[in-house]
Amino acid sequence: MPTTTPTERDVLDAAARIVEAFAATDTERYFAGFAPDASFVFHTEPARLEDRAAYEALWADWIADGWRVTRCVSSNPRVQVFPGGAVFCHDVATSIEAGADAGSRTTDSYAERETIVFRRAADGSLTAVHEHLSPVPDGSDNGKATP
Repeated sequence: MPTTTPTERDVLDAAARIVEAFAATDTERYFAGFAPDASFVFHTEPARLEDRAAYEALWADWIADGWRVTRCVSSNPRVQVFPGGAVFCHDVATSIEAGADAGSRTTDSYAERETIVFRRAADGSLTAVHEHLSPVPDGSDNGKATP
């Protein structure tokens, strides 16, 4: 596996592809950014998701319930690179719709902080191996999500 240090631009581009796919609720493109052995920690879930397949199953349940992303905006990025990978942190404002029937559809918005850890894949691209999502604490200067 390559141990070359990625550039900040490499990391920002890889993160942007993940955020853009999430914003479009594009399942295939979104999960293509994550390694099969990636782990996920979401404050909304009771346990860590140990691999991409576990998250894909959860995502499929959400989609079956009529869930979709209507807006996702990344701000305040920070990139830390190291040989073979990088850490990307940002603030993310997300709006979603949920509900299978038009009469029962709900909307919600979230202000969260996210960390994505990337490693160089064998082909030299960056692949996410861990994602951690946390709520923005009340009173934080990070702002609130707006629909």
